[in-house]
Amino acid sequence: MAKKQEIDARHYDVILAPHITEKSTMASEHNAVVFKVANDATKPQIKSAVEALFDVTVTGVNTLVTKGKSKRWKGRPYKRTDVKKAVVTLKDGDSIDVTSGI
Repeated sequence: MAKKQEIDARHYDVILAPHITEKSTMASEHNAVVFKVANDATKPQIKSAVEALFDVTVTGVNTLVTKGKSKRWKGRPYKRTDVKKAVVTLKDGDSIDVTSGI
């Protein structure tokens, strides 16, 4: 088990929410969890935040940025905001229950 890290207020700013879709549910069968993260968050920050908040060991972090779509509302164009996601791979035996709050 990982040494319990101290929870910093910045950890709550890095991890925004779990990203729950069919694809992320399938990934959870392979020890991976998907989170929405802050756009300026780095991989080491994401790793330390997940390890501190959920008391697990992270073996890898992959990130991707979904660019916001151009949409129209009442005829006027606008752009949705960009969203950064992190696919966090956990050590064998560790798991995170994203359906419960922290």
